[in-house]
Amino acid sequence: MNPRTFKQAVAGPTGDLVCAIDVPDGTPCGLALICHPHPQHGGTMDNKVVTTLARAFVQCGWRAARFNFRGIGGSAGAWDEGRGEIDDALAVARALRQDGEPLACAGFSFGAYVASHAAAALQAEPLVLIGPATQNFTVAAVPQGTLVVHGEADEVVPLAATLDWARPQSQPVVVVPGGGHFFHGLLPLLKTLVVRHLQSPTHNKA
Repeated sequence: MNPRTFKQAVAGPTGDLVCAIDVPDGTPCGLALICHPHPQHGGTMDNKVVTTLARAFVQCGWRAARFNFRGIGGSAGAWDEGRGEIDDALAVARALRQDGEPLACAGFSFGAYVASHAAAALQAEPLVLIGPATQNFTVAAVPQGTLVVHGEADEVVPLAATLDWARPQSQPVVVVPGGGHFFHGLLPLLKTLVVRHLQSPTHNKA
């Protein structure tokens, strides 16, 4: 992804988990944990939305850690219907986070569901959820200041499902006009939205 990307295995609940860590110029301002989409539907840490999230965090000075959930791309274990995958995310964050280091979480689709629960467990902020899987999984309530982005024409997770999830918590949702689930042709816009959010006075740690 960039010359300062390196692979690392960390101990997970069911064996080693394969990670890719992208490092910014200068001293990182924190660690961003990024979760990939549904592993049973082709999701890996190399998904284009996931790598777009990593680029956005790196541009804003964060170390970006992507990883493959259990049973995917060299990571040990087997699919656990979302429960064990949350444990995977927690294990990666705890293994890679340095003492006192700020922690951010982000995820796409199924990964947004995982990131929401990991962020709640670890009190991580900022939190960025892209196309969250609000129809088939129980996405956790999120803190104020969370960025949620959803495509208007999402063919996998209906926009209405995410609005129904967001409404009780008065959580704003950024709707990308014409955007599908995978944001084909719209990844530069998606990156701009994330960078703008991370560079806001509330979240800028650089």
